[in-house]
Amino acid sequence: MSVSIPELLISDGFITHGDRQRIDEICVNLGQSFIKVALNFGFISRKNYERSLTNAGYVFEEIREQEYDGDILSQIELKFSNDHLALPLRAENGKMVTLMADPSNELFKDFIKFTYDMEPEIILASDLDITWMSHRLLGERYVKSAVFELLNRDAKASALVTFTMPQLIFIFVMIGLITSGLVLDFKNTSIILNVIVSTFFLVAITFKLFLALVGSRFELHQAVTNQDVREVVDDDLPAYTIHLPVYKEDKLIKKLVWNLQSLDYPREKLDIKLLIEEDDDKTLNAVRNLDFPAVFEVIVVPFHMPKTKPKACNYGLHFSRGKYLTIYDAEDIPDTDQLKKVAALFDKLPSNYICVQSALNYFNRNENFLTRMFTLEYSYWFDYMLPGLDTLDIPIPLGGTSNHFKTENLIGLGAWDPFNVTEDADLGVRAYEKGYKVAIINSTTYEEANNEPFNWIRQRSRWIKGYMQTYLVHMRNPVDLYRRIGLKGVLGFSFFIGATPFTFLVYPFLLLVFICYMVFDLSTIRTLFPDWVLFMSIFNLIVGNILMIYVNMMAVFKRRFYDLILFSIANPVYWLMHSIASYKALYQLVVKPFYWEKTNHGLSKTHNPVNVVS
Repeated sequence: MSVSIPELLISDGFITHGDRQRIDEICVNLGQSFIKVALNFGFISRKNYERSLTNAGYVFEEIREQEYDGDILSQIELKFSNDHLALPLRAENGKMVTLMADPSNELFKDFIKFTYDMEPEIILASDLDITWMSHRLLGERYVKSAVFELLNRDAKASALVTFTMPQLIFIFVMIGLITSGLVLDFKNTSIILNVIVSTFFLVAITFKLFLALVGSRFELHQAVTNQDVREVVDDDLPAYTIHLPVYKEDKLIKKLVWNLQSLDYPREKLDIKLLIEEDDDKTLNAVRNLDFPAVFEVIVVPFHMPKTKPKACNYGLHFSRGKYLTIYDAEDIPDTDQLKKVAALFDKLPSNYICVQSALNYFNRNENFLTRMFTLEYSYWFDYMLPGLDTLDIPIPLGGTSNHFKTENLIGLGAWDPFNVTEDADLGVRAYEKGYKVAIINSTTYEEANNEPFNWIRQRSRWIKGYMQTYLVHMRNPVDLYRRIGLKGVLGFSFFIGATPFTFLVYPFLLLVFICYMVFDLSTIRTLFPDWVLFMSIFNLIVGNILMIYVNMMAVFKRRFYDLILFSIANPVYWLMHSIASYKALYQLVVKPFYWEKTNHGLSKTHNPVNVVS
């Protein structure tokens, strides 16, 4: 058949002549095929595209078991195949067997004729199947770059090695000294350890309170007003890349599509990449079964360890065309004007600003105890802690989503570390070390707060393990770190990144001493520790908890979540959950440091943010 697919779609009423003109314009600008643009920019649904071709007599074939010739594949670039949704496989009976989503794509037919000196024998396949096949067969070079680029560029910045030899020596020397001290003089060694640990605990908590108080006075000099947004000219806006790394999120695909459609940004300037792992047929089939248009391009990430979100984002970076780039999770609901706000802010900021961080909060905050505590935590983190770090010019650990980058500078940094499971925090520190700055913007992305305890522990243990990785990586040479970021930067990094896992780890021991002394009145505790040591430990524990309760109470004011204020009192219980997650993180840091523990999304019965204040 030689039917023009664009004309076929018009005659079937699935697109208009005006749509075709807009599609052709985008094709010229991007160098992509007609059907690629029509599907990825939301002009037609995949169901209607396949229905139209099937009604015209075309037959879509299953292609995953098709044979291929490596020599044939070596003569085509993945990006060209990806842009045209077509892939030559093998020579057969004097013709080139070629997969095509649009059998009327004359440009790709000519490529086959000139490159292989053969006529193409076309096998019609869905765009998703061709995307899956092309990335699996041609993506090795790109996925290796995604995994090893940072390591090859700056091995010291990579978390591939969890503990360096000097760090291992230091750790085992300290263990040896403590063990020897306990054997030779158990009582005095225990007293010294108790005093050091409890004092550090209080200092770390006090530092967080100090940050929160500084952040509470913080007025966003980077604030973008509604008037600023209204003055943005759509034609002047740059291309904007959005990464959507997903894994087995088939239940959230429809919700994700609707959330994206609410973004106030010119459709033809959005470069949205849905990053799907090669083995994730569930999510791929969920996209295939959508019965309405979707504004995103599917990128299939070929299998390569480690299987982490930063590796997927690094892979997607090879196919991204935006001047700016951000990441959203599948369940995220960003403010509709967030992209325009960020673009307007970047135009105002000095050139050394590499990232704009939006606030994160939760749309299901009142679902249960856990979601309420999670909301309090995120509120003080993004509304008080990060502004405090910004004010004091201390390294800012970025949030996992809604951090908006200058794409060129992000690539210059080596992008994300695929071996770090809290890649955002690590990237924030690396950016600070290179002299870049991060701005905080008055825009919020609403996420789903974890409402199930075991799922929460899985997620939190990964975050804490990533903090441990980040601290170990950047403290490999403390003197060199001091030269790069100064004393203030080192102290801020140590008390914010390093001290966070430590406080969670020691909290149960301090609590145990308190219970033994105050509740059970155990004589053994009194014999082991003098009263002044016990008083100091208990004082530090109580004051530390009171300070964190106070910080949690502060969290409600900027967003007017006054109904959550009494839940601040439950912070000691919430901290015990952190301690459980921390010991799991410590165990995984040793036995499987790069393991990305999957967080299940879509568990909440609440789906939209209500009564929220940005």
